[in-house]
Amino acid sequence: MDLIFVMLSLVFGGSALASVKIINQGNEALVERLGSYNKKLEPGLNLVLPVLDRVVFRETNREKVIDIPPQKCITRDNVAIEVDAVVYWRIVDMEKAYYKVENLQAAMVNLVLTQIRSEMGQLELDQTFTARTEVNEILLRDLDIATDPWGVKVTRVELRDIIPSKAVQDSMELQMSAERRKRAAILTSEGERESAVNSSRGRAEAQVLEAEANQKAVILRAQAEKEATVLKAQAEREQQILKAHAIAQSSDILAQKMKENPKAQQALEVLLALGYLDMGSAIGQSESSKVMFMDPRTIPGSIEGIRSIVSEAQVDKHGNG
Repeated sequence: MDLIFVMLSLVFGGSALASVKIINQGNEALVERLGSYNKKLEPGLNLVLPVLDRVVFRETNREKVIDIPPQKCITRDNVAIEVDAVVYWRIVDMEKAYYKVENLQAAMVNLVLTQIRSEMGQLELDQTFTARTEVNEILLRDLDIATDPWGVKVTRVELRDIIPSKAVQDSMELQMSAERRKRAAILTSEGERESAVNSSRGRAEAQVLEAEANQKAVILRAQAEKEATVLKAQAEREQQILKAHAIAQSSDILAQKMKENPKAQQALEVLLALGYLDMGSAIGQSESSKVMFMDPRTIPGSIEGIRSIVSEAQVDKHGNG
């Protein structure tokens, strides 16, 4: 009796343990009852019926990555290339992922390879390198639509390597070398042209600056000579005026002496005769000079003439000053 009780306890205990299913966070499981779909187990503690219920599929709904191996493709201009890629995806409907397709990951890989060959066949070789972003977007859109019935969401597709054949690589290297030499020749010629233009412009500007400097120097020399001439003329005129004034003062003194001593007339005639030439030269060089003929014997008339000349010279000095 005790043995039977122990056996029943073990059977019921084992059944109770078998009925408890624990699902980790981020995972889901599908349960079939008697061969048909019954329910989906969520993360946490779940109960199933022993013997009748069976967990047939357990998978994560987190994002996963498929590494697509290199695939040979033919471009539109008949160039053979190898392309590989990575695909980021996750399961959004666990029932479809299990019941709509067999071996989901293998189906995903084959679908991606087919789409890559199709897209590469629509492009020329040069476009495969420049239109990588556009190709990624097209692959993402097409794969997302194609995998929707499988309960899969494709989140990102990235072409990783695009490798042409060895012959094509050699041709591309030759073309790139020729293009680099062409660009180098163009840059060299442009640099020489700019250098020649800059040199010509520099010489022209230097000539202009030299001409301007010479012109300014000529103008400054002319102004200096003009100012020197004016100052020299003014100095000579002032000196002439001072000489004439001194002669006039001497004449006044002599005239006064003559009145006091009649014998001084002969001395005055001699003095006037000696200074006649100097006074005449000074008066002749003045801008407002007047020609005067003087007889030393006519002392009073000569004195009056000298006075008038001195007065006019002073008037000219004040007027020009």
